Amino acid sequence: MSSLLAATPTPEAPPHTGGLLLLMDGTAGLLTVAALGIVLLLVLIIKVRLQPFVALLAVSIAVGLSAGLSVTELFGTVQRSTSVSMIESGMGGILGHVAIIIGLGTMLGAILEVSGGAEALSARLLNLFGEKRAPLAMGLTGLIFGIPVFFDVGIFVLAPIVYAAAKRSGKSILLYCMPLLAGLSMTHAFLPPHPGPVAAAGLFKVDLGWVILMGIIVGIPAVLAAWAYAAWIGKRLFVPVPQDMVEAADEAKAAVAAERAARRAAVGGPTDGATTTTGNSTVPTQSTGAGTGAGTGAGSGSVAVAEGPSGSPAEQPPSLSTVFLIIGTPLLLILAATFSSIALDPSTFRSVIEFFGHPFVALTIALLMAYYLLGIRRGWSRKSLETVSTASLKPVGNILLVVGAGGVFGAVLKGSGIADALADTFNDVGLPIIVLAWLISVVLRVAQGSATVAIVTTAGIVVPLVEGQDLSQAHLALIIMAISAGSIFASHVNDGGFWIVAKYFGISERDTLKSWTVLETVLSVAGFAVAALLSIFI
Repeated sequence: MSSLLAATPTPEAPPHTGGLLLLMDGTAGLLTVAALGIVLLLVLIIKVRLQPFVALLAVSIAVGLSAGLSVTELFGTVQRSTSVSMIESGMGGILGHVAIIIGLGTMLGAILEVSGGAEALSARLLNLFGEKRAPLAMGLTGLIFGIPVFFDVGIFVLAPIVYAAAKRSGKSILLYCMPLLAGLSMTHAFLPPHPGPVAAAGLFKVDLGWVILMGIIVGIPAVLAAWAYAAWIGKRLFVPVPQDMVEAADEAKAAVAAERAARRAAVGGPTDGATTTTGNSTVPTQSTGAGTGAGTGAGSGSVAVAEGPSGSPAEQPPSLSTVFLIIGTPLLLILAATFSSIALDPSTFRSVIEFFGHPFVALTIALLMAYYLLGIRRGWSRKSLETVSTASLKPVGNILLVVGAGGVFGAVLKGSGIADALADTFNDVGLPIIVLAWLISVVLRVAQGSATVAIVTTAGIVVPLVEGQDLSQAHLALIIMAISAGSIFASHVNDGGFWIVAKYFGISERDTLKSWTVLETVLSVAGFAVAALLSIFI
């Protein structure tokens, strides 16, 4: 009898017990926890206006406890033990990959911005394409300059060029700002080193080379579709140049010029000072070194211009070839490393390519090139480079915390068994993963406004769905593109970018919905369509 009892298999206990699972067991309980968690997250961000980092962290803890995770599993123990905290592993796992890339990319963008690289690029493209093709020049400016800088910084730096082009032509400012915004938005959504695609690549464990390649392949048709809509709406909806912004900039520049002249006259000779253009106003700043240009807030769109011995600007804008060299170097190195792992057998040569093509190394090389070519060679001091670099990192903290909290949310979903329950349920629905990823991202984007939150939350939900399916790196990169495309769908009043566009270019809320909101939707749908089509063959 005892032998029969011993041979009888005992039922397996669920991995976690407690919380809502005591009331609703199995898959139904896990899905209920997931649904309530997402609803709570949206309520906290939209209604309560809780900071997304705090909201994601709070919801992660609530979901974990409701799904039956123990306090030890969530937080570890005070004493050293073998137990691993899900919160620490979730945040550390993603930030260990993302933080370095975002930090290096941000400093690179700041040096390009403060040195006048954006103005040089725009002016050259405007001269190259001429007055009739100025909207295309604006679009290419946003596309190229948007690679190393954040979306809002690109607007702050390039807006005066848009004002000048629209004022000179007498046409609607939409004809010039919308192509620019489409270029900036495409790079921000689809290409590293921007936080969204980098975070998703870390969660999916996809090489950045594949993300860059698929971002270019998917993003270019998407931005072409957005440019076509920009040309259409720009001819049908007239919005004048915001004169208050232009006049304020002109008055400030005149005031600073007068002050500089007075200062030179007072000292009776050459002076060493600097002026800083922030947004659309110009104010004097303290010099940080002889013949240097240093911004005091690179993250807020500041451009420094140093004075030389005669009081006139000491440095000319950087050449277009220099800007292209600095922006293109890390992209080419990363892509070379990605394809060397496919085309070359293991060897010393391949190891060298993979070393220089690692994102950490490639971006460090590009940053050092920018330091020298745009800074030291043009008269900047080491103090100026340090000031600009340090200032640019100030707005990055919030982004990193949100990305890290998204990693915590994903770890809790996986560790609690919710991810497996979601995977089983979604597989029964029958929708392709790439379609599901886009739809989830769209819902989160429209509901709470933040593209980064939409990406990291969607990735946390979708990553478990692809585990065990043996998908290629290229296919996973396309899923990331679908998530990124969904994260920019229908920017409206709950998105900070909506208000930046409306106020900075003097567009009414109604016209912003007709132009900017639809532009983002076109960009999102076109990008998803290309990604979904490619996923059939890859």
